[in-house]
Amino acid sequence: MKINYYGFKAIYIHEMNRFRRTLGQSLLSPVISTSLYFVVFGSVIGSYIQKIDGVSYGSYIVPGLLMLTLLTQSISNTSFGIFFPKFNGTINEILAAPISSLEIVLAFVGAGATKTLIVGAVIYLTASFFVDVTIEYPLLMIFLLILVSFTFALFGFLIGVLSSNFEQMSIVPSLVITPMVFLGGSLYSLDMLPPIWQTVSYFNPVVYLIDGLRFSFYGISDFNIWISVGSMVLFLMICVISVSILLKKGYNIKS
Repeated sequence: MKINYYGFKAIYIHEMNRFRRTLGQSLLSPVISTSLYFVVFGSVIGSYIQKIDGVSYGSYIVPGLLMLTLLTQSISNTSFGIFFPKFNGTINEILAAPISSLEIVLAFVGAGATKTLIVGAVIYLTASFFVDVTIEYPLLMIFLLILVSFTFALFGFLIGVLSSNFEQMSIVPSLVITPMVFLGGSLYSLDMLPPIWQTVSYFNPVVYLIDGLRFSFYGISDFNIWISVGSMVLFLMICVISVSILLKKGYNIKS
């Protein structure tokens, strides 16, 4: 299959230019939010909490905050990227261009994942100013960051396709993903919970993502690392199949 690199490049650069035009807002907001987390949780609350598995509380919450940023930014970047052309009617120009559905998806998802990784790098640098952050397995960390960014960027594309208005598009990031991250051990260890709530947490898929990323940082985890990787690959396959079916039918795009 021959790839139309010019069409792919045009969409990708267009999305990255939109990110560049709002660079201050795109980067400043996560930096301020992360700083507040470390001021409130890392400094104030962290002073009352002993080390967790040999790691200071401020350092312990870094992977959780990074995962929160990755999930929300991946979804919002890509969902808005595909929804806005639908909203203003320019999606017809993309559909009329000599570019396949696969190339359209790769361009939007690639741009969304790239923007998310940039913001994630900024969050990591911000965290390093407040606490001591060490990376036990840097290659694993990079692999997980890329896998999560691309998977949830694809999920964001799916949300953008399914959404008919801005309210629908914001439901999943604000009312589903964010609570799942906060209840997924981002700011605490599962061992700190009562047994009944530990069992409930096992049904939260975000728990395994945060645990895998935390393992790449400090070499500590509550689950086997392959559970984290396997769950991400499974969710990626589900997103790929779902997007393929919707694009083939032209659901909510061509109609």
